[in-house]
Amino acid sequence: MPVAPDYIRDAAKRALEARESVPPSRKAGSPVGIARANQLANGVNLSTNTLIRMRSYLERAEPAYRDARAEGKTMEESKAIMAYYLWGGPRALAWVNSELRKVGR
Repeated sequence: MPVAPDYIRDAAKRALEARESVPPSRKAGSPVGIARANQLANGVNLSTNTLIRMRSYLERAEPAYRDARAEGKTMEESKAIMAYYLWGGPRALAWVNSELRKVGR
């Protein structure tokens, strides 16, 4: 069971920190997204099912993330960006796909 690499762990940590620094109305992340960020940030071993869920979320949320970035928004200004980073950030999808290929998924 893989552990997220440092760059994904750092992305999740940054999102958790940003989430704490903004007012409640600007906090992103469902309970599942917050739990995922904590798993990533803490270097928890990730199951294949978790990687599949990560891929699903990252693929689904990528357009909103890209739109917010194109508008020049930061993590503190955009719930879409903050939520995407809670799940590992823009480099996470490639890593997840790589890990899933290793197990034939």
